[in-house]
Amino acid sequence: MATPDTNRSGSPLHPTTAETLLALGSNGETGLTGSEARNRLDRLGPNEVPEEKRHPLLHFLKKFWGLSAWMIELIALLSFVLHKQADLLVAVLLLIVNAILSFLQEQRASAAVTALRRQLNVTARVLRDGTWQTAAARTLVIGDIVRIRAGDFVPADLQLLDGVLQIDESALTGESREVERSVNGAIYAGATIRRGEGTGVVVATGAQTYFGRTTELVAGAHPKLHVEEVVARVVRWLLVIVGILVALTLAVSSVKGLPLLDTLPIALVLLMSAVPVALPVMFTVSMALGSMELSRRGVLITQLSAIEDAATMDVLCADKTGTLTMNQLSLRGVEPLNGFSESDVLQTAAFASNEANADPIDLAFLRAEKEHNLGNADARTVSFQPFSAATRRTESIVMLGDRRIRCVKGALRTVAEAAGLDAGAITELEGHANIEAQNGVRVMAVARADDEGSLVLIGLAYLYDAPRPDSRRLIDELRLLGIQVKMLTGDALSVARAIAGVLGLGTIIRAPDLHASPREAGERGTDMAEVADGFAEVFPEDKFLVVKRLQAAGHVVGMTGDGVNDAPALRQAEVGIAVSGASDVAKSAASAVLTHEGLVDIIDLVKSGRAIYQRVLTWVVNKISRTILKAGFVVLAFLATGQFVISALGMVLLVFMTDFVKIALATDRVRPSEHPETWNIVPLVKVAVVLGLLMLAEALALLAYGWHRFALGDGGGRLQTFTFQILLFFALFSILSVRERRAFWMSRPSTPLVSALVADAVLGMLIGIHGLAELHPLPLAQSLLVAIFAGVLVLGPNDILKTSLTERALRRKQ
Repeated sequence: MATPDTNRSGSPLHPTTAETLLALGSNGETGLTGSEARNRLDRLGPNEVPEEKRHPLLHFLKKFWGLSAWMIELIALLSFVLHKQADLLVAVLLLIVNAILSFLQEQRASAAVTALRRQLNVTARVLRDGTWQTAAARTLVIGDIVRIRAGDFVPADLQLLDGVLQIDESALTGESREVERSVNGAIYAGATIRRGEGTGVVVATGAQTYFGRTTELVAGAHPKLHVEEVVARVVRWLLVIVGILVALTLAVSSVKGLPLLDTLPIALVLLMSAVPVALPVMFTVSMALGSMELSRRGVLITQLSAIEDAATMDVLCADKTGTLTMNQLSLRGVEPLNGFSESDVLQTAAFASNEANADPIDLAFLRAEKEHNLGNADARTVSFQPFSAATRRTESIVMLGDRRIRCVKGALRTVAEAAGLDAGAITELEGHANIEAQNGVRVMAVARADDEGSLVLIGLAYLYDAPRPDSRRLIDELRLLGIQVKMLTGDALSVARAIAGVLGLGTIIRAPDLHASPREAGERGTDMAEVADGFAEVFPEDKFLVVKRLQAAGHVVGMTGDGVNDAPALRQAEVGIAVSGASDVAKSAASAVLTHEGLVDIIDLVKSGRAIYQRVLTWVVNKISRTILKAGFVVLAFLATGQFVISALGMVLLVFMTDFVKIALATDRVRPSEHPETWNIVPLVKVAVVLGLLMLAEALALLAYGWHRFALGDGGGRLQTFTFQILLFFALFSILSVRERRAFWMSRPSTPLVSALVADAVLGMLIGIHGLAELHPLPLAQSLLVAIFAGVLVLGPNDILKTSLTERALRRKQ
């Protein structure tokens, strides 16, 4: 897609900035007033493109399309052909109830994601009432003055008032080549600022923007999750096992001369028992509820995979600034050089700062300037060059009356070399700086040039960012969770080691040391990355290297970042975490965004991920054991008695009564593991198989007892009801047992789960007492016998065996 016509400089043909400001009724120095901005927002609407929403009715009708729905619909059709009106009615009712439950739960999950998107809107720095402030991009109006810089998404169509920018419009045009925009140039909503910074006036918002699109930070696509692969593998094996049993059943039925139309419904239901009917809803609800709970604690999830991967994360690479430290730089002192005063150094450093960018270093100098009353109302900034990893300095041109002053601040060696100091002088200054660095103090050099004169180093400034009071405790807590914390900082090695000592971290190495020769890069580089507790002198590209090295060593890595250059590392890490105040590009690349500074939100993310992992494991173990119980019971009982001991209707009813109880597992109280999880669940699958076979033997024994004691084989439909209750109560007590890896009484299930279990048990008893279609009534004593027998065995010897086998399996996993 082509952009509008441009002039030779690459800037689109537009009125001058003065003409645009006049036409829009705006002021480049003070912006709009707050009241005018509110009036325009009410009149023009929010800066967003209305989302095309699918009609809820279409979403509801989709619930009647799918493997489980097809099987029930086929059973209903066969019931109609066989004139089994009661079976037909119940099958249709189950189909409708299933659709309603799924629809309501997914609507609930969708509402949670929508609320999350509202929390994670793109923000913009906007000038209103003469003050720079941060506002949601959706509140921008035509005429607003907006500040944009590297790493920002362009929040609306803008005309540039000042600055020179390199812009990536590939998301809009499909062209990967960066374009340059300067004063008067047009910048379109949805583009990304790669380099530079500037100020622009909003000329179009929402659907009126040139490309008619807005940016979102919450991923709309559904990523491929590990749990989906694991469940798919489990279901494939279950389908193979059940398929073999069904084939055996059909073969025996054929030999016995049973009509195919009588056998086919039960065969379909047996196959359906291996299908994860409730899992998609349970997992969606669990993830959505987990995301909302995390958002209340300050973690905004942009990709569902973040919660899952957080469960398996065993290394966290944490930015020092803002994560381990306060991110509140304070000026510890100033050392003037070459005859200049402290005031000269402070004022020059403040001139080389920009309040609109909200950079911590810039704000520290601007605060100091204000505290020392060094502000100069006559000063006018002509140009400003922001800090970048390439230049390692900020630079501005300031006019003081007729005087033109070039102001520079940045890394000591960079500024000293620019000022023309020789190697000996620079070494001497660095030696002095290293002494300060041993106390965790960061040294910045300040230089200036008057008019056309040479740049002169005028002094050093000492900045300090204190470690957060809770950082050491939280690092210890992460270690107890089996997660190794590695500190990353752009500070010099001596500064990094001083801060690491306070935080209880050990070996700190220089990030450049990771750039080994090709022959050494593999083994030596990986060893260094694993052994070190932190890295100093880190450039953004070094973060990507650290992640790759750790992943090569078999680790699941979490990485924090905030800048545009951190995006590759955030994407590469399994858990990319954009810290508080991160750029839009960093937030977009990350899978989780922190709204608070520090590590506490990351601990919540880990615990939430591990809790959801435990819920999924509960489902897997329960699904395997119950499928073995149901399929094995029906087939073996058929081979032994020569008749189907439960009808297709009874099996369908059983599947939905038990499977949809497990939706409530999304709300269950669970105990997060003390170690990183792994998706190698083969040991636990073996536990599930043993439990399934044990329950199968117990259920068949109870059926044999009932067959002889209560004469269930004489017809009348009581056999169907007795079998239905056996399978139901074994399933319900199994859920209660398997949800806890230790003895079942060690934790209390959630209220929704208890309510669902009790409701199922009551409904099962009522069906036993009053009957339903082919399920004829049973004496209350027989129903109670089934419930008590299943409860005593599942929560007694079975639970003891489960605890022992699970402990052994978990030891093997570790």
